[in-house]
Amino acid sequence: MKNDLFLRALKGETVDRPPVWMMRQAGRYLPEFMEIKAKYDFFTRCQTPELASEITVQPIRRYGMDAAILFSDILVIPQAMNIEVQMKPNFGPYLPNPVRTSKDVNNAIVPDVKEALDYVYQAIKATKEKLNDEIPLIGFAGSPWTILCYCVQGQGSKNFDKAKAFCFTNPVAAHQMLQKITDTTIAYLKEKVKAGVNAVQVFDSWGGMLSPTDYQEFSWQYINQIIEALKDDAPVIAFGKGCWFALGEMAKSGASALGVDWTCSPKNARYLTGGNITLQGNFDPSRLLSPPETIKKMVHQMIDEFGKDKYIVNLGHGILPNIPLENAKAFIDAVKEYNM
Repeated sequence: MKNDLFLRALKGETVDRPPVWMMRQAGRYLPEFMEIKAKYDFFTRCQTPELASEITVQPIRRYGMDAAILFSDILVIPQAMNIEVQMKPNFGPYLPNPVRTSKDVNNAIVPDVKEALDYVYQAIKATKEKLNDEIPLIGFAGSPWTILCYCVQGQGSKNFDKAKAFCFTNPVAAHQMLQKITDTTIAYLKEKVKAGVNAVQVFDSWGGMLSPTDYQEFSWQYINQIIEALKDDAPVIAFGKGCWFALGEMAKSGASALGVDWTCSPKNARYLTGGNITLQGNFDPSRLLSPPETIKKMVHQMIDEFGKDKYIVNLGHGILPNIPLENAKAFIDAVKEYNM
């Protein structure tokens, strides 16, 4: 691979500068993405390999990040498990038949992922062709807890109260459902690696909703199953938003890197993880609204604070749709100019 900086950082090797990519880099801040979005609905884009691969490489053509991340969605997993998922414009995900009872859990299947999610592997193959081995490709999945949140709540939420209520009033069914999601996700990520992704990331977007004790019970133990199952196939990055309290535990796992959000300082993140594991993050996505020269200064400061080794520069969550193109460029360029 011509640029293997990202994979070297995951191995903890010494580098001249850290690698950089952005969560949601294939997204709505790009005019070329919006052109495709105007013509095709959300799941058509996910399920059409030609479109998904094109969207995946758009930011690479424009900015030259050190890694690409496959355009897809975490909710392809419940879809494959026989749970209907709609993507409503200006609303977000909507699941008309949420999982609320033991019977609902029994109705969810652990699918044959080869068949049910074949379009994803085809998109990976198409993307690998377009990337031509220039940079690595990342595959991803949501954490079982985060998927459960949507399955039970039926839509996005500020606090996922219904999902928590389900876990605390019917823990047996909740754990059964979490295990089904975990089994499906492991099989899915293994197929993605076979199809050609070079690393995988598990997004625990709603992990921070749980107390540290509940996090271990309802989220981390399932993420850890995924890490254990995948770590010999490909490097795994675990990202729990708002989960700074679990970084110590996560650092003991087989993950190659841990994602950090912007509420945890680089110093604290290194301290909590014991200083040995690769960290990824953690620029506040809203800070990309600052002037480009401010962004560059802040990015250099962030690299200085994390240290250039065992570090992958990223945002602390996904890039926002309203970020100016030149500001995204300033973020990427700042990293490439580091140490020059």
